[in-house]
Amino acid sequence: MRKPMVPTRRQFLGYSSSALVGLAAFPSSRAKADAAEFKVGMFLPQGGPASIFLAGGRACAELAVDEVNAGGGISGRKVRLVFADGGVAPAEAAKSAIRLILDERVEIITGSHDGGVREALVSAIKGKVPYVFSPVTENGNCSANTYYLGETAQQQNEIIFDALVKPRNLKSFYLVGNDYSWPRAVNENSKKFIAESGGKIVGEEYVPFGTPNRFEEIVTRIKSVNPDVILITLVGGDNVTFNRTFGAFGTDGRILRVGYLLEEQTLAGIGADGSRNLFSALGYFSTAPGGAGDQFKQAFSAKFGETSPQLFAQVGTIGVDSYAAVHFARALIAKAGSTKARDCMAASEGLSFTTATGPAVMMHRYVNRTMYLAECKGTTFSVVATKEGVRNESSCKT
Repeated sequence: MRKPMVPTRRQFLGYSSSALVGLAAFPSSRAKADAAEFKVGMFLPQGGPASIFLAGGRACAELAVDEVNAGGGISGRKVRLVFADGGVAPAEAAKSAIRLILDERVEIITGSHDGGVREALVSAIKGKVPYVFSPVTENGNCSANTYYLGETAQQQNEIIFDALVKPRNLKSFYLVGNDYSWPRAVNENSKKFIAESGGKIVGEEYVPFGTPNRFEEIVTRIKSVNPDVILITLVGGDNVTFNRTFGAFGTDGRILRVGYLLEEQTLAGIGADGSRNLFSALGYFSTAPGGAGDQFKQAFSAKFGETSPQLFAQVGTIGVDSYAAVHFARALIAKAGSTKARDCMAASEGLSFTTATGPAVMMHRYVNRTMYLAECKGTTFSVVATKEGVRNESSCKT
C-alpha cells in the first residue's frame, strides 16, 4: 500500500526568508491596504482532476460577491475576489498565499481544494488573516483563525449508515480513494461506523491523482472479493473514471457504491451507464426536497441569464461552498470587527451566515447542517433520505 502523499513542513515552507519576515510584519502593514476595496483571496483548482469544479465555483463566488456588495460590502467596502490556483502542489500554493497577503493585500483567504493544499496554506498563513476552507472535510483540524464550512466525514457517515447500510444489512466494505489526507481521514471515520455495524473491510486502496489505467486492476480485485458496498473517496476526474470503469465491467448489478464527493458535475461525467446502484451523501443537491435552494437558483439564473443552465449544470456542493465562503466572510468580519484571530474565533461561535440552502450556523468552527442521501437515477440525483440538524462533533476552541 502506498504511503500517504503528505508534504513535509520543509516542502511547503520553501519560500524565501524575506517573505516570512514580511508576513510576520503583516498586521502593521495591513493598514496600507486599499481602503476602497475589501479583497478576498480565493483558491480554486485550475488544473488536475478537481479542475472540473472551477467554472461552477467561480460563478457561485461571483454571485455571492454581487449580493454582499449590494448589502454594503464588508466593513463598508466593496468586495473584490483575487483568484489563485488551488490545484498546484502544496508548496506552490503556500507561496501564492504569501503573495496574496503581502502583494495583493487580501484580508481573508478562502479555498475549495484538497487537504494537502489546505495544510500548506494553514502553515503559510499562520492565522494572520482568516482562512475559510469550504469543501467536504474531516473533523479534528483546529488551527488558529481557520474555519471549515463543508460536510464532515462524521456527518456523511451518520446518514450513510442510518439510511443505507443498516436498513440493507450491508456487511462487507471495500474502500477506494485518492492518496492524500482527506480520503484516509474519511476512511478512519468510516471504519468506526463499520465496526459498530458489525461489518468488515475486505479491501482498501489509495491511488495518486490522475491514474485512469489503474482502475481496471482495482475493479478486477473488487469483483474477486464481491463486497456489499464500495466507499469511494476519489476526487473529480478520478471519481468519474473509476465509476465509468466499474459500470463497463458489469459489476454494478449487486454491489452498491457510495461517493463521499459525488455531486452534479461528477455525476454528469460518469453518465447513466456508470451510475446504477450509486449513492451520495452531501449537504446540498440541486434536487433536494422542500424548496431548499430555490432562492439561490433564482438568483443564479438572474445573474447569468441565457448561460445559466449550462453553468448551473456545473454547480454542486463543490461550487455552492464558494458561495457560502463569501457570505461567511461578510458575517464573520461584521461580527468580529477585525480580522485578528482572537476576535474572529470568538465571533465565529454561533455565527449565522447565508448558504445556497438558507442560513447555516457555525459551532466550534465547523457547521451543523441538514444532510441528504441521494441515489443516482441516470445523471440526476433522487434524494431518498434527509437528516436534519446533524452536528459536526468538533471540539475546536474559540
